Amino acid sequence: MITRKLLVVDDERALLDSVAFILKREGYEVSTATSGMEALEQLKNGHYETVISDIKMPGMSGLELTEAIKLSGIETQVILMTAFVEIKTTIEAIRKNAFDFIIKPFDPKDLIMAVGKAVRFNHLLTIEKNYKANLEAMIEKRTKELSDALVMVSSLNDELLRRLTTAAECRDTDTGAHLIRIGLYSKRISEVLGMPADFSDDLQFASMLHDIGKIGISDIILLKSAPLTKEEFAIMKTHTTIGGGILEDSSNARIEMAETVALHHHERLDGTGYPDGLRGDHIPFPARIVIICDQYDALRMKRPYKPSLGHAKTYEIITIGDGKTLPQHFDPAILEAFKKVALDFDEIFNSHQDASSIC
Repeated sequence: MITRKLLVVDDERALLDSVAFILKREGYEVSTATSGMEALEQLKNGHYETVISDIKMPGMSGLELTEAIKLSGIETQVILMTAFVEIKTTIEAIRKNAFDFIIKPFDPKDLIMAVGKAVRFNHLLTIEKNYKANLEAMIEKRTKELSDALVMVSSLNDELLRRLTTAAECRDTDTGAHLIRIGLYSKRISEVLGMPADFSDDLQFASMLHDIGKIGISDIILLKSAPLTKEEFAIMKTHTTIGGGILEDSSNARIEMAETVALHHHERLDGTGYPDGLRGDHIPFPARIVIICDQYDALRMKRPYKPSLGHAKTYEIITIGDGKTLPQHFDPAILEAFKKVALDFDEIFNSHQDASSIC
């Protein structure tokens, strides 16, 4: 059963009372604290599903409180409130295990939605913890070979869990199915290029994390129902560096590949891409594969500001060009591989429209 206990932290009494009032009206049991130290004391003496804290507070800041909660092992999710969002602050908050951001002044509906997601996610983590505890006795009876295999898988899953807690729910209605398709496209091209099976499997995994940096982009931009302005697109482009920052410094080979893909999947062979304007072989090979897969799917997908293109038109744009997308954007060998498996791409797109397995 999901408990309904929340802790709201803010040194400004008016905002503190306002947030508490909104959440109490939704049926939550709300406690308040006016400082980070006071909040920690309350967390040590009672269980709260979610903490909603201002970032800028005298003494212990919201980021410091988030880190202290993580280091203490307290099982709760932290939603940070701030009037200003900076990329550096966003990455730091994610690393410190923050679950979500709320931009002040906020719509009460956004607050209620964010808190609801955090409460449900914390409940799922509790279920997972209990499940692992119940399996412990049985796992100990397994053979050494099976135990070693489980340790390897557990190590990967644990690292993913730490890095992707803020991505508990897809933030774009199409993202879940899009990620599945990108993984399948990438693996198919890798196979046609004759890459080893291990590489193809790793690329399928890594390519599905190519847009992880979008968790650091404001919903105002991410979910906009019209084309982005020049300034908004400049912010959107930072999802590549945010994604690379989230995944950097891992010792796991798959996540190292995912970091490369997240950072460079919008580079173009002719140097007109971003974030670094890399050319030719300077673009990492896994990213060169994902580039063409992501472009294909983007053209096929329907958006509020553009229709869905059919397979034939999409194939024509990628192989011949339309002024905006050009063949010279892609690695020639990978473009030839795409031509060979283009019908497979169409089948993958048509058969993977349901995002329920991700979102």
